[in-house]
Amino acid sequence: MAEHDKITPYLKEETAKKEQVAEMFDNISHSYDFLNHFLSMGIDKWWRRKVMKLLKMSAPKQILDVATGTGDLALAALGANPDKVIGIDISGKMLEVGKKKILRKNLSDKIEMIQGDAENLPFGDQQFDAVLSAFGVRNFGDLNKGLSEMSRVLKVGGRALILEFSIPKNVIFRNLYYFYFCNVLPFIGKMVSKDSRAYSYLPESVRAFPDGDKMAEILKNCGFKKVQCIPLTFGISTIYWAEK
Repeated sequence: MAEHDKITPYLKEETAKKEQVAEMFDNISHSYDFLNHFLSMGIDKWWRRKVMKLLKMSAPKQILDVATGTGDLALAALGANPDKVIGIDISGKMLEVGKKKILRKNLSDKIEMIQGDAENLPFGDQQFDAVLSAFGVRNFGDLNKGLSEMSRVLKVGGRALILEFSIPKNVIFRNLYYFYFCNVLPFIGKMVSKDSRAYSYLPESVRAFPDGDKMAEILKNCGFKKVQCIPLTFGISTIYWAEK
């Protein structure tokens, strides 16, 4: 097991990472959207728009959003004018929040939300024109297995667009980032979400995650080619654009 796969939310040795991740997101589902936008000062919305700009270039008709959470990326993906978007997530309560948003927007005919395991996707080979994920692959219990599954269900010539946190390269900005990420963010997150570990797990998992060229190499080993890394906001996050 790789080091990044060992980082877990609740430090329960007897419980698998994916089960702990499901429990964590169930616990914070009520406050997830608010904290996501508040703690990032709204920059996360701009990051998703950058993903959508890249997505529109290939005009995909069938889209899969892995670790969809409350469905923000799945909803944004409609901007590419697909026939169908399917969002899958391991957390039932996060999906409940997402389904309510979709119902309010009368988009149930366009977006389907299902509960499932990203490491065992319930879809056929080469079923989707595009596969997306925002801040989800870092939470896989087995990163290689999850990425290989994303490759399996993607059509040859299709694109995977993965948005994930990364570590800034500039030393000064990195130190400021670490202070906020490791001190301010966990304090506010714990206070609002009432979960003592969720927003401490976040910086721990980001620091252990193989970002940049390391992530690109993993993607290539999992069946992708022509991998590009696109840093955003001084490297706080990165878009990984990979073709199959």
